[in-house]
Amino acid sequence: MTNLPLRRIRSFVKRQGRMTTAQQRALDTLWPRWGVPFGEQQLDLDALFGRTAPRVLDIGFGDGEALLTTAVNHPGIDYLGVEVYDPGIGHLLVLLERAGISNVRIIGRDAVDVVAAMLAPNAFDAVNIFFPDPWPKKRHHKRRLVQPDFVTALARILKTRGLIHIATDWSNYAEHAAEVIERSNLFVGVAPEILADDPLGFRPPTKFERRGRRLGHEVVDLHYRLVRREPG
Repeated sequence: MTNLPLRRIRSFVKRQGRMTTAQQRALDTLWPRWGVPFGEQQLDLDALFGRTAPRVLDIGFGDGEALLTTAVNHPGIDYLGVEVYDPGIGHLLVLLERAGISNVRIIGRDAVDVVAAMLAPNAFDAVNIFFPDPWPKKRHHKRRLVQPDFVTALARILKTRGLIHIATDWSNYAEHAAEVIERSNLFVGVAPEILADDPLGFRPPTKFERRGRRLGHEVVDLHYRLVRREPG
């Protein structure tokens, strides 16, 4: 295990939920094939995936179905998924085994730790953050994942013109994320129609999106491209 200090404020509460027999089996038997242990060494992504290709960091993939759909539809792109919930990781491992695809790897850890410790500068073409915990109460806004320091950290690992894609069904979270990213002065907004044919802008429907729409929530997609970096 790493000796990195724990963050004082986390963007999630570790509620594991029910683990099915299939998910537990997947964690026990399939993790060596698709899983990446957390550590303090920066990853060699070419060695990890066995090739050089465009790379996407998928933060908080939930049950993994959207990530699997994306990876199956774009086999020329490599996807590194980061998730803290073991049942979701187990479910994605089951799906990966059924699909037999090789362009996905998984890290089970807080994305803030992963970005800080394991990911090299200029390593990714895109970062996806789909339906993060909205922490809707004002007193909990400090727990939201999209914060100034994290946006700066994402800018470090993105290539120039790299894409951040955030999707949420909470209008207040969309406003919060847009304000944080635009205040950084590191990114410029991109109209969704410009990315209509760009595989890096692809997002399939998710379980959280369907639930949000059933509740009458409007789904908002935000797209930003990196245009400058922090000095040093």
